Amino acid sequence: MSPRRVVVVGSSGAVGRELLALLAARGVPPDRVVALRRRAADGAVPLDGFPFAPDDLALFCAGAEVSRREVPRALAAGARVIDLSSAFRRDETVPLVVPEVNGDALDGADRLVAGPNCTATLLCVALAPLERAFGLERVVVATYQAVSGAGARAIDELRRQTRAALDDAPLRPEVFPEPIAFNVFSHESALDPATGRNDEEEKVIRETRRLLGRPDLPIACTCMRVPVERAHTEAVDVTLRRPASEDEVRAVLGAAPGISLVDDRAAARFPTPRLAGGRDDVLVGRIRRSTGDPAGIQLVVCGDQLRKGAATNALAIMDRWPPAAPPADAPGPPA
Repeated sequence: MSPRRVVVVGSSGAVGRELLALLAARGVPPDRVVALRRRAADGAVPLDGFPFAPDDLALFCAGAEVSRREVPRALAAGARVIDLSSAFRRDETVPLVVPEVNGDALDGADRLVAGPNCTATLLCVALAPLERAFGLERVVVATYQAVSGAGARAIDELRRQTRAALDDAPLRPEVFPEPIAFNVFSHESALDPATGRNDEEEKVIRETRRLLGRPDLPIACTCMRVPVERAHTEAVDVTLRRPASEDEVRAVLGAAPGISLVDDRAAARFPTPRLAGGRDDVLVGRIRRSTGDPAGIQLVVCGDQLRKGAATNALAIMDRWPPAAPPADAPGPPA
C-alpha cells in the first residue's frame, strides 16, 4: 500500500527541492505530494499547524531543530516519517538505514526511520560489500565534501565567491567561516578540543559503525570542505580481514547494488564529482593495493550528496519499508 500523500518538510532547501524533482520524475501525481516550508510561498504550504494524517509518509529535510519539534506531531497523527536530519540518528530505538547496506533494519521499523549522514551513506555503500565478502579490520578515510552539504545558501555562496574571485573582488564569507572559492579547509562543524575531531568526523565514524553493525571497527576520518557544488569524494584505505586481490575486490564491488565501477587505469578514468553529479549510484574506482600491506586496499568513492547522500536514499527507504497499520486511536485524514 502506497501512502495517500508524500509530505516533503523543508521543500525550499537543497534536499527538499531534490526530493520534489525526484518524485515528479517518478510520476507521482502532484495532488499526492505536499510541499511544506516555514512560510507559504511558491506553491508551498506553511508547516505550522499542518494536519498530518495516518496514511501520510513525511520526508523531513528541514534540519534537526524542526525535526525535533515537528516529527513527534506527525507521529502522533499516525503518519510515518523518514527523517534526514541528525535529530534521531543517535537514538538506538530508531533504525538508521541505507537500504543497500542494512535494509533488513526496516523490517522491524515502526513509524520513524532516520537517514544517515550523507558522507557515511556514500562510504558505507562502498564498504558494505567488502565487509560481507572479506571482513574489515580497519578503515581510514579522507573526505572532500561539496558545499551542497551545507545547504542551498552554500551553493549560492560558492557561485558568488567564484565570480568575485575571478574579478579580483573581495570574498565575503557568510555560510562558511572562510572563503570557499578556490580554497580547501577543515569541515566547519564544531571541533572537540579533547579529541581534535570535528562533529562531521564523529558522525561518520559513529554512523559507519552502526550501519555496518561493527561497533568496535577502528575508523580514522578527516573531513575537508572543497569548492565543488554537490558531489562528495572520499579517499578510502581499508585493511581486509581476509586478504584479497585487486581483481577480487573489483568483482565484489562491481556486482554490488548501488555501485558503478569507474576504474580504467589505461585511460586514467576514475570517479570524479562531475561524473557523480546527478546520479543515484555511488562511483567507486582507483582500486589498488596499499603499499607494503597484503591485506590493504585503497579506493576512491564519489557520490552526489543531494541524491544518494540524502534524497535518493530517502526514496529507497520509502520503497523498501513495509507499510504499517496506523494506531487505532489515530485521527483520520483531513476532510
